[in-house]
Amino acid sequence: MSTKQIKTKAAKPRGTVQDFSQAAECLKTLAHPVRLRIVQMLLHGRYTVGELAADCGIQDNVGSDHLRLLQRCGFLTSEREGRNVYYQIAEPHLKKLMACIEGRFLPSESE
Repeated sequence: MSTKQIKTKAAKPRGTVQDFSQAAECLKTLAHPVRLRIVQMLLHGRYTVGELAADCGIQDNVGSDHLRLLQRCGFLTSEREGRNVYYQIAEPHLKKLMACIEGRFLPSESE
């Protein structure tokens, strides 16, 4: 038998299909253009629902619904300051994920 015919099996990565069920649910939550924009904005600072909704061109109550879904997955936290509630990123891994999305789907700055 030649060396080209001998195949060695690499060690299988850890995890099972069941282990990925929560990840799949949270990725489904992210899979919306408004929520991706909200995450992108929050990676650059903290904003109120009104500021995020205005940027996304949606009503405040719709923005609140999107923020609630993102919070449910543990992506965001909120902090009240007087009458305002500010949202910020709670999951640091979102930075790498968003960089991947931006690199793949946004035009380069030179275009």
